[in-house]
Amino acid sequence: MGIRFVLFVNKQGQTRLAQYYEHVSIDERRALEGEIVRKCLAPSYSLPLLGSENPGFSSGRYLCSFVEHRNYKVVYRRYASLFFLVGVDNDENELAILEFIHLFVETMDHHFGNVCELDIMFHLEKVHFMLEEMVMNGCIVETSDVEVVEK
Repeated sequence: MGIRFVLFVNKQGQTRLAQYYEHVSIDERRALEGEIVRKCLAPSYSLPLLGSENPGFSSGRYLCSFVEHRNYKVVYRRYASLFFLVGVDNDENELAILEFIHLFVETMDHHFGNVCELDIMFHLEKVHFMLEEMVMNGCIVETSDVEVVEK
């Protein structure tokens, strides 16, 4: 199984959507989400730059789109005011998951127009249906946004 969970979180750290593909107790989910949100949304979390004399970064650091946490690799991407976080196995391809996140945002854009946090909040059931069409039991099964929106 590749994907363990999918989280949509706003800039304030409030979870807007949570989908788990393995059994995790409510208390464990709350703790896991809090730890991951603090780790991924912290502006100082980054990997050290090999040559710190890079003029493009005053702090001499790169920001990274994936972190390791417990026994997961968390791949995340920010679109406007929302962070899309996907927890995967450690042997999963990070770039493929980043592409999946982008595809899911494009699919929501196709359905809602220019998707925003309010679209997800007010149409949560539709967003869950779209996610269920694309991911089944932690495996990506559909990559066509047209097919997902039509169903």
